[in-house]
Amino acid sequence: MAHKWITFAGSFVADCAFRTNALPGWGQTIMGSAFKLGPGGKGSNQAVAAARLGASVSFICKLGEDVFGDLARQTYKREGIDTRYLFTTNDIFTGAASIVIDDIRGENAIVVVPGSGYQLTPREIDQVRPLMAESSLFVTQLEIPMATAKRGLELARALGAQTILNPAPAMPLSPEVYPLCDYVTPNEWEAAELTGISVQTADDASRAADVLLTLGARNVVITLGAQGAFVKNRGIAELVPAVDAGPVIETTGAGDAFNGGFAVALAEGMDIVSATRFGCAVAGISVTRHGTANSMPTRREVEELSRKINQAREAHGPA
Repeated sequence: MAHKWITFAGSFVADCAFRTNALPGWGQTIMGSAFKLGPGGKGSNQAVAAARLGASVSFICKLGEDVFGDLARQTYKREGIDTRYLFTTNDIFTGAASIVIDDIRGENAIVVVPGSGYQLTPREIDQVRPLMAESSLFVTQLEIPMATAKRGLELARALGAQTILNPAPAMPLSPEVYPLCDYVTPNEWEAAELTGISVQTADDASRAADVLLTLGARNVVITLGAQGAFVKNRGIAELVPAVDAGPVIETTGAGDAFNGGFAVALAEGMDIVSATRFGCAVAGISVTRHGTANSMPTRREVEELSRKINQAREAHGPA
């Protein structure tokens, strides 16, 4: 490749994960079955996923000077992520997320307080110009201010990097954002928020993708959980099946696993459908494990799963 880095801009939050068989009502206290504290945040999770897949990854974020910020710094050192553009503030705490996980189904409900991550500014994004000039891909989400994400997309496109916007958490986007996006990767809920179309099936996803393409996005990938991911651009409309890597333990972080894998595949020159398959394989492994960042698989694990899937297809034909 002519460029080296996949650059992510986003938030880090400490994931406080509670497992339970029921959600409490307002004013109610219930006993849970387990608790874990670990690294999280959409941008951070995606950066970890890409790094474990062998990419050269840089992460732009703002951290507090506190124990959760220290957890982030330790994570990036361990994962080999470039931290030249980790900004620091003493004015606000590092973010945190409360994740409630269903003991039986592995589904989750999440409340995020981005904390210091939401203090990242467009001016600070401008400081990363040297890094962006060396990047093949720029990826961002919406756990940082909209103006900051938009500035990152603008700078990346001006310097020749491809751009991915994972519009999560769901919120309306200003019209000028879409033309800055080479790829938009919402899940079904986010796609519904952006388009006003309820997305439950591949046909629904196709209609929602048409709206996003009309607004100016060049490529749309809508993740559909257990159904897989729907890919659409001016020449392609295809449902890529989900990958079954084993029993689902926890779906938290599956979208981040997909986006990290999708970015790596694109940076390596895969076409959009092949990159989506790769992202689905990464996500398929992640849901068989506890945690978010800690659930991200290595490149070897993804390649081994892909070999098994290909062998099964050759022996029995497509499922």
